Amino acid sequence: MVGSIEVENVQNNATARRGRTHRVVRQLHLWIGAWGAIAAILFGTTGFVQNHRATMKLPQGESVDLSKVELEVPEVARATPEALRDWLRNDQHIPIDNFRAQPGGPAEMGGQRLKQAGRWMFNGGNARVTWSADYVPGNATVQVRNTEQSFMATLLRLHKGVGGGIAWILLTDTFALSMVLLGITGIVMWARGRNARQMIFSIFAAALLIVAVVGATAVI
Repeated sequence: MVGSIEVENVQNNATARRGRTHRVVRQLHLWIGAWGAIAAILFGTTGFVQNHRATMKLPQGESVDLSKVELEVPEVARATPEALRDWLRNDQHIPIDNFRAQPGGPAEMGGQRLKQAGRWMFNGGNARVTWSADYVPGNATVQVRNTEQSFMATLLRLHKGVGGGIAWILLTDTFALSMVLLGITGIVMWARGRNARQMIFSIFAAALLIVAVVGATAVI
């Protein structure tokens, strides 16, 4: 009799622990979902717009040139892309962050082989207002363009992590982690009370199978 009571107490304690764990997971799911809800709406909408920009011709926003000027480049700034970038940032106060140097070389156009000049391309700014500079090595001038993005174009740039800065990157990292935790806690709650057979023949298993098949066809 005493043994059966002890076994029952152990079972009751285990059930109570599982119940507490389930409540904690449920609360985490709710709070994490509340934190990531706005992000899910924002990134889901912009992701859908980008994903169907070709087939459904969904608008991607617009950009308007605020200014386009040619600046004379001093001799010392023509030596390297780094020197030109520093001159643009420090002397012209243009917020250039990145640059890419494209080497020159032979190119074919209209059946003729031509020698294509190299290019140094610079860009910077934020998600709404951008700066770009285009320079052909050896030229006396550099072309600088200042562009403003529309609201939709700004959202799409933020979706891709362009122009948001460190603060935006850190914020989106928390949103990404919240989506991961939301999925984990959701699976834990959904799996409660289901046996292995029910887990195998379920919508969850079907989703995993579909993702695997589609992913395989995408990389083959």
